[in-house]
Amino acid sequence: MAKQKAPAWSEDGLNFRTRKWVRPEDLNANGSLFGGSLLKWIDEEAAIYAIVQLGNYRAVTKHISEINFEASAVQGDLIEIGLQATHFGNTSLTMRAVARNMITRKRILTIEKIVFVSLDEDGVPSPHGYDKITYDRDRMPTERLATGTIRLPG
Repeated sequence: MAKQKAPAWSEDGLNFRTRKWVRPEDLNANGSLFGGSLLKWIDEEAAIYAIVQLGNYRAVTKHISEINFEASAVQGDLIEIGLQATHFGNTSLTMRAVARNMITRKRILTIEKIVFVSLDEDGVPSPHGYDKITYDRDRMPTERLATGTIRLPG
C-alpha cells in the first residue's frame, strides 16, 4: 500500500501552525491576553518559518501590515497561530498570519502581510533564490550565528 502524503495546505490555506498557552505573565491589566504578547509570539514563529523557507538565519522582520484584533483570550486558553507564505520576492518572503482561541474557537487576530528579508553577513538584503514553499527541512541553515560557521548534523 502506497504511503499517503499529508496535504500541503489546510482548508484555510495556513501551512504552518504552532500553539501557545496563555499564562499569567501574558495578561494585561484587564485580565485578558496582552496584544503585545500575542504579537511577540507571531513575530517569533514567523521568523522561524522565514528561516526555514529562506534557508538563512539572517532573516529579519521588514514590515507588518495592519493588525486586526477580533476577540481575546484569558488565562488558561490555548492559542493557535497559523502562517501562510503568500509571495517570494528576490530577497524577501511575505506571509499572512491568523491566531485563534482553541477553547472558544474564535479568531483573535489577522495580519494580512508580514514581510521578512534575507540578509547577508554584512546586514545587506541578499537574494535567496527560492520561489516556492518547501514542506521539507531541506533549506534549514547549516550554520550557527553564535558560534560561527559550523556544519550541523545532517
